[in-house]
This record gives sequence, structure tokens and C-alpha cells, in this order.
Amino acid sequence: MNKRELVEAIADRVGDRKTATEAVNAVIDTIQKAVASGDKVSITGFGAFEMVNKPARTARNPSTGAEINVAESWGPKFRPGSDFKELVNAGGKKIGKKK
Repeated sequence: MNKRELVEAIADRVGDRKTATEAVNAVIDTIQKAVASGDKVSITGFGAFEMVNKPARTARNPSTGAEINVAESWGPKFRPGSDFKELVNAGGKKIGKKK
């Protein structure tokens, strides 16, 4: 599923493609800005988005075998929540809530 298909699926539920597009764009934009500023975004049952540090390291060029220095960087990370993992492990079938 790509972004356009996601908007269509949400439009089917809310009845309006324009509203669905605005909602999807707002959610994505808000998550990206929060994570980029160092905040952790947790959505209960779905998962958590956060920024992680990738320290500087030495790597090898696979073609030549030469060592290269890779600079420190920051990147986004997503950790799925338990409900999301359970749904995926069930093959997408509806599952009951934990008690």
C-alpha cells in the first residue's frame, strides 16, 4: 500500500477524499517534525517513532575492500506495539483484545 492507496482506504471510511488526504498529510507531517526535533511519538497499540544516534564507525567498501570512515548520523526508528505485532503474527486476521 502506498500513500495514495492509504488515502483512498481512509476516504472510504470518512466519506471524503479531501478530508482523508489532509488527515494523512497532517499525521505524517506531525510525526516527522516531532521525531526530527528529538521527541518520541508513541501511539498505543500501534508503535513508537523515535530518533536514534548512529555513531561514527569504520566500514569496508564491498567492491574494493578499502576501509572508509562513516560519519556519525541520526536516523528515525519505528518499534511496533504489541497489538500491531500480534495482528501481523495472526496473518492480518481479526484477533481479540488481551484481557
